[in-house]
Amino acid sequence: MLEDLRTLVEIESPSRDLDALAASAEAVATVIENRLGGQAVLIVNEGGTHVHWAGGGEPRVLVLGHHDTVFPLGTLARRPFTVADGRATGPGVFDMLGGLVQAVHGLATLDERDRSGVEILVTADEEVGSFSSRALIEERARACGAVLVFEGAADGGALKTARKGCGAFRVSIAGRASHAGLEPEAGVNALVEAAYQVLDIAALSRPELGTTVTPTVASAGTLENVVPAEATVVVDVRVESAEEKERVEAAFAGLAPHVDGARITVEGSIGRPPMPASAAAELFVLAQQLQPGIDAKAVGGGSDGNFTAALGVPTLDGLGAVGGGAHADHEYVVVDAMAERAQLAAGLVSAIQRAPKA
Repeated sequence: MLEDLRTLVEIESPSRDLDALAASAEAVATVIENRLGGQAVLIVNEGGTHVHWAGGGEPRVLVLGHHDTVFPLGTLARRPFTVADGRATGPGVFDMLGGLVQAVHGLATLDERDRSGVEILVTADEEVGSFSSRALIEERARACGAVLVFEGAADGGALKTARKGCGAFRVSIAGRASHAGLEPEAGVNALVEAAYQVLDIAALSRPELGTTVTPTVASAGTLENVVPAEATVVVDVRVESAEEKERVEAAFAGLAPHVDGARITVEGSIGRPPMPASAAAELFVLAQQLQPGIDAKAVGGGSDGNFTAALGVPTLDGLGAVGGGAHADHEYVVVDAMAERAQLAAGLVSAIQRAPKA
């Protein structure tokens, strides 16, 4: 597993870098074929190169993951793949190349009968919204009827049984430039309007309902003596319910200017629907039977499991590596936990195969 993990980490795969993603997809396909046989199909589209492998027979379970990472090319030179003190480190080890390796090696322990009906889908654009892969994810999830997502585990190795819906909005403000000293009154100050909007937007949060609305990036102005003619505010949104999704999206659509003459344009949506705990309930029972004492947690981050859960397809997430530091320089995987997680993957697939299909 460590050698396969090294192989994947050392082929950097930043989202939106189509050449890098093509090379990474080739490496993922090779690892799958070497361990499981058969042929992995490369699916190339505007979001990158996705990888699909099928074990034959009637589809029963979809193993879902992604091979794109948030780290730009060159990160590996600064932070090479390393195994030391019981941890594997390097860009993408936890989110989520370690989980991919564990899933493949877990499946490799099964006989051919239990691998029949298994599909693996490894996408190339999860970190940037899954816009090019969502339809394929949903198609294969419906066909298979059960989804195992190999994103990194929650704290302590817990599985992820609920996720918030998430999305981003971009609020663009158009004003009018003027000289800040000679005639400031002739301008329409987009920065002042942005300040009003930030306060209005932040007030949309409902933490008691699990809704967070967080302005994260803002820009405005050109020079210190020019009334700003343009400003933008980018906002991260997380919700736990469909009702809150509708409320927040309607509130963004209804944003109104405070400064006379200012104009507001809003782009974006809550693209990943919430993943309710009910979607994971059936599969989590199987996991508890296989590994008594394993914990479950609801988390704020989204994954492609949000899409499959929203379809009503049973979905269990967080089956990947035990570790931490997703998207950070201290990202790591606990090496001693890798074999146990691979065994859990194999056990879940086998249990799903033997259960009556709904």
